[in-house]
Amino acid sequence: MSDVRTRPHARRGDATEQRVSTPSRAGRRTAREVVFLNRRDLTNPEGGGSELYVETVAAHLAAAGDRVTFLCAGHGGAPREETRDGVRYLRRGGRHTVYVWAALLLLTRRLGSPDTVVEVQNGLPFLARLFTRRPVLVLVHHVHREQWPVLFGPLMARVGWWLESRLAPRVNRRCRYVAVSEATRAELVGLGVAPERVVVVHNGTAPPLASTAARAARPTIAVLGRVVPHKRVELVVDAAVALRERFPDLQVEVAGDGYWLPALRAHVAARGAQGFVHLHGRVTEQEKADLLARAWVHAVPSVKEGWGLSVVEAGTHRTPSVAFRAAGGLSESVLDGRTGLLVDAPDGLVDALGALLGDEPLRTRLGEAAREHALAFTWQATAAGFSHALTPGPTGPRVIRLPAPRLPD
Repeated sequence: MSDVRTRPHARRGDATEQRVSTPSRAGRRTAREVVFLNRRDLTNPEGGGSELYVETVAAHLAAAGDRVTFLCAGHGGAPREETRDGVRYLRRGGRHTVYVWAALLLLTRRLGSPDTVVEVQNGLPFLARLFTRRPVLVLVHHVHREQWPVLFGPLMARVGWWLESRLAPRVNRRCRYVAVSEATRAELVGLGVAPERVVVVHNGTAPPLASTAARAARPTIAVLGRVVPHKRVELVVDAAVALRERFPDLQVEVAGDGYWLPALRAHVAARGAQGFVHLHGRVTEQEKADLLARAWVHAVPSVKEGWGLSVVEAGTHRTPSVAFRAAGGLSESVLDGRTGLLVDAPDGLVDALGALLGDEPLRTRLGEAAREHALAFTWQATAAGFSHALTPGPTGPRVIRLPAPRLPD
């Protein structure tokens, strides 16, 4: 049985969190050396749900006795090296040159001789397998097929998609993978990754921060996350404009920062929505909890999400979510008709938001189920699953069958 220790763990988005120590097969914990390669860390202004997943797992591994190094890009005045939560952080290069630094440090063995190198593939791959003979585990939140054309012009979009869909699966054909949802696993298999090499380890969620905020008196839609093009917050603005005739006092609360914020602000002005769409920028964890507690419904208009961490965060406050069915893992974090609603097109977003805003019994029923669903996912289980995935079996990749999350009836 795993030795579970609980202590306060101060992180963005976490309250008191459980630490996990996983024993070896002989019953004793064997320390491992693990190197994570990730473009960003949580101190980066662009850090988001992916970074929260990776840093939380890294901290749990360190607390369990593993030696953990986290290589990421530098930014602003961040130190080149520091230790947080027992994890050694190295910052080298920038948004794109961090990939070059990773290759050089692996080739020169400046990152040591780790038991496992964890490459976090967020679109652009590190291709660590080309630069080390150590075992490589590839963590994928979601496949970026739909995002490349949103973020880049036609040529760069084709190059990026070729790197992700053709080159990376070939280079990593003997690597093990961790996907954060069954949808991502299916996409990886569609790119040629052998299904037996992919383990699904869902995101966890922190215990909800207590909030004294009551439900807003006026209909309120919350949007939570980084403000970047593929999050498509404009769709919620447009939906709110369409719904104002039915709900004249409708409010939209957007929490999150990102380089797309000026463009979003211009869109709000162009739609004449300044009076009821409020762009809060980056908020504290308590402000986020209060916002979700006040909201009647949470909207996730993203073109793609590996899982949808904001969905379960909203669920812990009994706030149901509306999302797009084709947006990857959102079809798993939102159980259609049970914890929220899934839609297929922007018109459907308007209809679904209107249905929830106009039906209090439906909101209450879905909100209660959303909380039950959200609390089934813990960072303890995530860390335990990832820790198992780090260790290959004697004859190849070890396939872990984790228990399915407890779902509401």
